[in-house]
Parts: sequence; C-alpha cells; structure tokens
Amino acid sequence: MEHEADVVEELTADHLAARQLFETLRGLDPGDGRRREAADEFTVELVRHSVAEEQFLYPALREHVSGGDALADRGVADHERIEQLLKELEEADPAEARFEELIGVLAAELTAHIEDTERNLLPALVDACSAERLDELGDLVRTAKALAPTRPHPGAPDWKLLAAGTSLVDRARDFLAGRGRPS
Repeated sequence: MEHEADVVEELTADHLAARQLFETLRGLDPGDGRRREAADEFTVELVRHSVAEEQFLYPALREHVSGGDALADRGVADHERIEQLLKELEEADPAEARFEELIGVLAAELTAHIEDTERNLLPALVDACSAERLDELGDLVRTAKALAPTRPHPGAPDWKLLAAGTSLVDRARDFLAGRGRPS
C-alpha cells in the first residue's frame, strides 16, 4: 500500500500548488478572458486549504505544541485577511486596476503566511507529534479539503459547524455559474 502524505507533506504540497496557480493568474494580462477562471481556481484551492488548516492544523497546534495557541491565532488572523482579499478579488473586474492591486496585496499576504507556516508551525508540530499522529492529521486534512466550501466567507463562524452546509451551497452556486468547470 502506498504511503499517504502526512499533514506536513499535504500542506506543503498545497502551498506549492497555490503558488503555481497564483503565478498563472499573475501571468495573465488584464484583458485576458481567462483571468477570472484563474482567479476562481486559485480561490477554490486556497479556501479549501484554509478550511482544512483551521479544522485540523490549528487545533493540533493548540493541543500538542507549547505556545501553540499563539501560533494558531496568528494563522487564523492570516486566514481572515487573506479570505477578505479573496472575497474582494471575487467581486473585482479582472480588467480593472483594483483587481491588479488585490493580486499584489494577496501575493504579499500569501507569501508571508506560507513562509510562517513552513518555518514555524509545521516544524513545531513535527517536534511535538508522533509520525502516526502526523499521518492521521494528513488524512483528516485531505477529507476536510474534499468537503470544504469553495468560496471565501470572511468573518464566518466556526468552520467545524458550517463547512458541510456552506460547501453544498458553494458547489451549487459554482455549478449554476459554470465556475470551476472546464470551458
């Protein structure tokens, strides 16, 4: 049986994928019609990833890592800022200057968050948890991403209570709008 990625491998692979999707988005000219699709794809993946981190990474840090509350709080604050930016990006016209401005701010926020997570949060978790626990967390993160909402919901309360219902609504909206499907 193949080894499934543990939580560190899963989240760092997500970070790499997010960077690649973001670079694709940044590489498209303002007049390019694919810009909205690229922004939507980036948003979907980042929202799913964020929900999984909030459901499982941050609680694991709080439970297993000395000083984990501060690390988790910092990650949640990062997510709140990024989610607000994603919501604004979702509403912005890709041909407008505001869209370009949001991309620049998102690049800075996302880079800082990924660097903090990979330099501080994940190593602290590795030091505090067994390999078995890291594997379990990887499984939980994968499941959470598969069931997570696909649109930003800044200011939403506890994802553990709302993720499934919000996900169904988001996916229905995506279907009706043709969002996330090949054109």
